Amino acid sequence: MTKHFFRFSKTLYYGCIGALLCTVASLNAQNSRGNYNFLDFNQKPYYFGITLAYNTSNFKVYQSKKFVLNDSIKLVESVTGPGFNLGIVTNLKIGEYFDIRFLPTLSFAERNINYNTTNTDDGRPFTRRKIESVFVEMPFHVRYKSVPFHDLRLFVLAGVKYGFDVASDSRSRQAETLVKIAPSDFAFEIGAGIQFFLPYFIFSPEIKYSHGLNNILIFDDKLEESNVIEKVLSRALTISFHFEG
Repeated sequence: MTKHFFRFSKTLYYGCIGALLCTVASLNAQNSRGNYNFLDFNQKPYYFGITLAYNTSNFKVYQSKKFVLNDSIKLVESVTGPGFNLGIVTNLKIGEYFDIRFLPTLSFAERNINYNTTNTDDGRPFTRRKIESVFVEMPFHVRYKSVPFHDLRLFVLAGVKYGFDVASDSRSRQAETLVKIAPSDFAFEIGAGIQFFLPYFIFSPEIKYSHGLNNILIFDDKLEESNVIEKVLSRALTISFHFEG
């Protein structure tokens, strides 16, 4: 499953990059024109769209005081995994330079926690806690846009996001012997991108960073792997491609 998941994510990523390059190439031929497409879209107080995205996510792991006293686990670290997003864009204009955006999204992510230890049954130098998630995310963003130039516009954004992992195993029987991660998460987000105003839609590539605000570790004092961790926060870097109009 992991191989197919990574292969699909990689295909989506390169496909989006190809679409971006083709769009930029077509826009170069329009640089001599003014903001004709922008003027058409600027008359709309709101618009909708879809978004496709590639993400890489991991955890920020904080070691507990018991980690120093532990003699079997030498290192705890998070390993970044790939993923992709599918979402809907709802954009409301507030004045000339600001937007309020709501982007309900279905996000697929993979994150791992590695424990460097020699006390394993198979003699491997580490054990891995693999966490494959399917998030229903509700991001709210405020976006600031620059003055348009030749039918393109730069922007920055900031906001918050709530996510719920519908594939969480924190309540399953298998999770009784695993480090548990809470299904709910809150995060703040910052990002930047470019709007390309085309004749029929707005194409907006965007890069965004997310950092969790709440501790998503479900502590279990019966598990050694849980005792050596004090706090776990989520992190993600997302490259998005919005098609709006």
